[in-house]
Amino acid sequence: MGALLVITTVPDPGLAVKVAEALVHARIAACVHALPPGQSTYRWQDKVETSAETTLLIKTTAEKYPELEAALRGLHPYEIPEILALPVSAGWPPYLAWIHDATA
Repeated sequence: MGALLVITTVPDPGLAVKVAEALVHARIAACVHALPPGQSTYRWQDKVETSAETTLLIKTTAEKYPELEAALRGLHPYEIPEILALPVSAGWPPYLAWIHDATA
């Protein structure tokens, strides 16, 4: 199966660590990289909101995506969390193989 880069945001770095450890421990993510907290501006319930969030870059496979999405929905405090899966069209073959092996 092909590799995916899944993006989500969480409200704080502590939750980012919890989510990352759960996904890697369950072998549904090979790696989760947490970016420094940043600011998100978005429309929610007809109001413009601004909040600090930590972005997670999750490396997984297309085969594991349904399980990953379900886990994120269960771990996430947001009513509608950001969960975006981007296909990896190219990458260093040994790294792509590692993603597959780490999630097998």
